[in-house]
Amino acid sequence: MKSDQKSALHKLSLSGLLISLGIIFGDIGTSPLYVFKAIFSRGVVDKDLVIGSISCVFWTLTLQTTVKYVLITLNADNKGEGGILSLYSLVKRKAGWLIIPAIIGAATLLADGMITPAITISSAVEGLAIRNPGFPVIPLVITIVTLLFLIQRFGTSIVGRVFGPLMFIWFSTIGLVGFFYIDQAPEVFKALNPYYAVQTLIHYPNALFIIGAIFLCTTGAEALYSDMGHCGKMNIRISWIFVKLTLILNYFGQGAWLILHEGEFIGAKNPFYAIMPDWFVLYGVLIATVAAVIASQAMISGSFTLISEAVRLNIWPKVSIRYPSDQKGQLYVPSINLILYIGCMLIIGIFQESSNMEAAYGLAINLTFIATTILMCFFLLRKHVHILWITLFGIIYFSLEFIFLAGNSVKISHGGWLTLILAASLFGTMYSWYAARKIKNTYMRFVDIRKYYPIISELSNDTSVPTFASQLVYLTSANNREEIETKIIYSILNKKPKRADVYWLVHVDVMDVPHAKEYHVTPLIPGKLIRIDFKLGFREEQKISLLFRKVVEDMVKNGEIDITSQYDTLKKHRIPGDFNFVVLEKVFTKTSDLSWYKRIIMEYYKVLKHFSLSEEKGFGLDSSFVTLERVPLNIPNTQNIELHRV
Repeated sequence: MKSDQKSALHKLSLSGLLISLGIIFGDIGTSPLYVFKAIFSRGVVDKDLVIGSISCVFWTLTLQTTVKYVLITLNADNKGEGGILSLYSLVKRKAGWLIIPAIIGAATLLADGMITPAITISSAVEGLAIRNPGFPVIPLVITIVTLLFLIQRFGTSIVGRVFGPLMFIWFSTIGLVGFFYIDQAPEVFKALNPYYAVQTLIHYPNALFIIGAIFLCTTGAEALYSDMGHCGKMNIRISWIFVKLTLILNYFGQGAWLILHEGEFIGAKNPFYAIMPDWFVLYGVLIATVAAVIASQAMISGSFTLISEAVRLNIWPKVSIRYPSDQKGQLYVPSINLILYIGCMLIIGIFQESSNMEAAYGLAINLTFIATTILMCFFLLRKHVHILWITLFGIIYFSLEFIFLAGNSVKISHGGWLTLILAASLFGTMYSWYAARKIKNTYMRFVDIRKYYPIISELSNDTSVPTFASQLVYLTSANNREEIETKIIYSILNKKPKRADVYWLVHVDVMDVPHAKEYHVTPLIPGKLIRIDFKLGFREEQKISLLFRKVVEDMVKNGEIDITSQYDTLKKHRIPGDFNFVVLEKVFTKTSDLSWYKRIIMEYYKVLKHFSLSEEKGFGLDSSFVTLERVPLNIPNTQNIELHRV
C-alpha cells in the first residue's frame, strides 16, 4: 500500500510539480538575490564583464545543474531516494575508502545548511533598506531566523502545503520582472554564446573572484538531488524547465540593468530589486522573504534527513530523532536544530550583511559537488556504463568543479575560513564516530555458538540458579548466525549466571536501501535459544523494542513459541513471563596500546559518547526492561607484570 502511494506521488502530476517547486528548488531559486550583487558591488560596471558573467551563469546552470544533476545524477536513485548518503549506500561495496568523500559531502552540505538561512533571508530583507536606509535589517533577520528554528519542533506539515503555490508565485514574479526589463538592453542575449564566458575567464584580471561568485548560481543543485524522494525525478525534471527559464530571464533582466549603468559604481544597490518598478519593491521584498524562508526550511529539513541517515549508517552519534507530525518522512532532530541555529547566528553576527556572507558562501558546497562526482563515477561503473563515457564525465566535471574550487579558495581569507572550520568540525565528528566503531570492531571476538547449546539448555532448566528473567534478550552484532560475541557468552555463563526460560539474540542489519522492514527467525535451540535478524532500511526508525514485540506476538499466534511464565502461580493462570534486554556497553579499558592516530580518535569518541544517546535509547528500548552491563574490549594482560612472592 505504501509503495503504491509512493509511486503515485512520484508520477508526473500537477501536485508533484508544485511539490517540486516548494521543496526542491528553494535554494537554487533564491540565488538571483545575491549572484550579480556579489560580482558588481565592489567595482565599476563593465559591459563586457556583464555579458561574460551572464554567459558564465547560463552555462553553469546548463552544465552543472541541468546536465550533471537533472539529467545524470537523478538516475542514481536508491529505491526512489536521493542524496549523497543514499548514493554512498549504492556504491560502498565498490571500495572502502568511498566513506571519505561521502562524509566530506555530508559535512559540507550541513555547513551549507548553516549559511543558507543567513544569506537568503538577509539578502531578501535588505531590500527594505532601499527606501529606508536606517531600517534595522539585522534585528529583523535574527527574529525571522529564530522563529524559523523555533517552529521546527512543532512540524511544518501545514506550512508545507502552501510551499508549492508560494514558490510558483516567486518564480513567476522573478521571471516576469526580468522579462520586462530585457528589452532595455537586448544585447544581453549575446551571453547565450559560451565564447563570452570563456573570454571573460581567460582575460579578466580577477577571474578567480568572478568564478567564486558565479558558483553561487548553482549552490542548490545538491539539494535538488537530496530531496528527490519527496516527489520523483520526472516531476523534478519537468518543473526544472520552468524554474531554469524564470532564473535565466531574471539574470538577463539584471544584466540589462547593469549594462544601462555601465561605468557606474553600484555599491550597495542590488540589481535584483533595481529591475523592479518602484511601486512593486515592497511587494518584491515580501515575496523574496517568503521564498528565502521556504529555501531555508527546505535546507533545514534536508539536514534533519541527512543526520537520520548518518545515524543509521553509523557515521554520526546516536541522537534523539522526533516525528512532530504524521506527514511521511518529516523529522525533527533537536540537537541538529540547535547546531544549525548556533552556526547561523554565528554567521549573521560575524558577517552582518549579505554582501559579506557571499564571500563565505559556496566554498563548502563546492566540496559536496566534488564528492558527488567521485561517487557518481563509481555508480556509473556499477551500472556498467562504458568506461569512455565515465572518463568523459569525470574529466568534464572534475575540471569544472576544481576550477570553481580555485575560485572559491579566494574566499578563504574573506570569510570562507568560517565555513571551512564548520565543515571540518562536522567532518571530524562523522569520521571519528565511524573510525572508532571500526577500531572497536577489531577487538570484538566471536565464538561458535553451537558448542554452547548443551550448557545453555542445562542452565535454562537448572533450578539451583535463580531465574534472571523469563525471556532474556541480547543485541548481537554477529552477522554469522552460528557465531556469538564472547562477551555475550561471558555475560550469560560467568557474570552472575543468567537463567531464563528462553534466550533471544537480536541482530539489526542496516540495508543499502532506504526503506525496508524485514525479519528472519532462526530457532537455534527450539524453544530455548532463538535468533531474530532484522533487515531495516537506512531511513527506517530503529524501534527495536516495538519490532521485537511484534515478532514475538506473531510467533505466539503461530504457535512457534510459548512465553508463559514458568513460575507455578503465573503458569497456572497463563500469564506471560517478563522480558529483559541486556545491553553490553563495550568500553576501552586503556588506549595506550593504540597508535597515536587511533588514540586521538578514541579520545574524541569518548567525548562524543557523552553527548550521544545511550545504547538502549538509541535502539528504542524501554529502559525499565533493560539491564546495562559494561564490558571491557581490550583487557590488559599480565604477561609484562613482574611480581615476587615472599
